[in-house]
Amino acid sequence: MKIEVRGRNVEVTPELREAVMKRFERTGQQVSDQATLHVELLEERNPSIADRCVAEAHLALKGVTINAREASPEMLHSIHELAEDVRRRVKKHREKQRKRSRTRKLMARLRQESA
Repeated sequence: MKIEVRGRNVEVTPELREAVMKRFERTGQQVSDQATLHVELLEERNPSIADRCVAEAHLALKGVTINAREASPEMLHSIHELAEDVRRRVKKHREKQRKRSRTRKLMARLRQESA
């Protein structure tokens, strides 16, 4: 999986880049090598917003794009929550694919038996 990290109103330090790589390592094992993950780290400049540090992810898989957004007072916590959200969505997508595959195989077998 290819990971691209960008910052908006935030400098992407090696520590933040390493945190993103570490958190999304597990998700990278579940998707294909052609998948691309775009992570955008930004900080809201409005002082009345408590959850100023925002992390957004766009994971492009074959046929589907998974989008997620998390906000918290600390950037590392936002990255952690974002990785968990993306992991959960990838797992749900994989289960849907498996269910569709099993259903199609079962229906094909039933059609052959009835013919």
